[in-house]
Amino acid sequence: MYKYDSEELYEIAVKRLKDFGVELVDIAELVQELQADYIKNLSIERCLDSVQSVIRKRESIHVILTGLALDDMANQGLLPEPIQSIISDDEGLYGVDEILTLGIVNMYGTIGLTNFGYLDKKKIGVIKELDEKKRVVRVTTFADDIVAAIAAAASARIAHQNKK
Repeated sequence: MYKYDSEELYEIAVKRLKDFGVELVDIAELVQELQADYIKNLSIERCLDSVQSVIRKRESIHVILTGLALDDMANQGLLPEPIQSIISDDEGLYGVDEILTLGIVNMYGTIGLTNFGYLDKKKIGVIKELDEKKRVVRVTTFADDIVAAIAAAASARIAHQNKK
C-alpha cells in the first residue's frame, strides 16, 4: 500500500539525489547560469527555490526515483542483458534516459525543452561531474539527465515568472 505523503516523497527524492553526489544548490547554480543573460542579479536563493518547487511535483519525484533506481540496479548488475550493458555503457543511441526525464521538462514548455537540450549537449557543472563518474565510479545514465531536466525546468519556471 502506498504510504508516503508529498513531503516524505520530496525528502526521499532529495536524499536519492544526494546519494549520487548531487546537492540542490548544485542544480541551482545551473539555473543561475542558464538565466544569467536574461535576469540580472538573479540570486542563488531564488534559483534554489525554483529547483525545490520543480522537485516537489509528483511527476518529478517519480522520475527521480525511477531513474536513480535503474542506475542503482545497473550499477549492481541486476538488470537482464542486453539492457544491463546498454544502461551501464550509456550507449549512444539509448534515449530512454532522456525520454523519462522529459516528464519533468514538459511541465514547463518549450523553454524547458530547449534548456534541457542545451544542458544535455554541453554537460556543465554537476551534470559534467555525473557524466564523468559513469566511466569510473558508478552508473549515472539516468542521473545526469535527471539533473539536467530539473535545472532546465527550474530555469523555465523562473523565465515564465519574469516575462515582462
